[in-house]
Amino acid sequence: MTDLHAVAKRCLDATDPAEKLRLTHEAWQALLAGELRADRASPSPEPIGAPGRPTKPQLVNARQVPQRGLGSAEGRAALVHAVAHIEFNAINLAWDAVYRYRDKPDAYYRDWASCANDEARHFAMLSGRLAELGHAYGDFDAHDGLWAMAEKTADNDTARMALVPRVLEARGLDVTPGMIERLRHLGDTATVAILEVILHEEVAHVAAGTRWYHHCCERDGVDPVDTFFALLRDYMGVSLRGPFNLPARREAGFVEEELDRLTALALESRAAL
Repeated sequence: MTDLHAVAKRCLDATDPAEKLRLTHEAWQALLAGELRADRASPSPEPIGAPGRPTKPQLVNARQVPQRGLGSAEGRAALVHAVAHIEFNAINLAWDAVYRYRDKPDAYYRDWASCANDEARHFAMLSGRLAELGHAYGDFDAHDGLWAMAEKTADNDTARMALVPRVLEARGLDVTPGMIERLRHLGDTATVAILEVILHEEVAHVAAGTRWYHHCCERDGVDPVDTFFALLRDYMGVSLRGPFNLPARREAGFVEEELDRLTALALESRAAL
């Protein structure tokens, strides 16, 4: 039986997107077949650094990423590219969660390997759509906010589970329905179909974050709601953007107290602008 941590590191380190997708799908099939398991004798994880990724896209500050309207083919391609970049990062985030955090239940590793497999499939769909629009991954600048948070939370599994799936990735649950409606109005049914698949499946990914965040809180004997907002403040400040997709977030495991406090924080942030 092969060590899952070592295989996760191999997937994480792959720089070519096609190779990363191939390794990810192979790893998931091997896990399903019972050929992979987290080995307690595996060497300790290396300090976190940049994941395997191609030389392009060029990574810039989020404020430097150009904003393009969806009325043009170039603008729609830029949107598809931005979502593809998120999905590519999400592959790395899922594999890092498998590689970095040790002595977890088998179900934990299965959840994040499954997420990596889904994200790889999402990236492939978006790459295909980019090609139809005359572009490829790397043609537009992108930012590195998701991986930056992975680096900040590398030594704290509770913070990682709280903030990457339940804040940064959950933002996709909030904004994707609006993108779908705008693209549907523009007649871009091909992109709409892909985003609908991603929206549906991302609920389960955020739910995995909720499940393992609660597992960490139970292990440490702390209140999950109060701890979530303390981590949010400590790692991200209090600047939040709403509105929130409340039905999707409920499905992903958010409780009403969390949703009420998130909504209040977003209103405070907006008032402070």
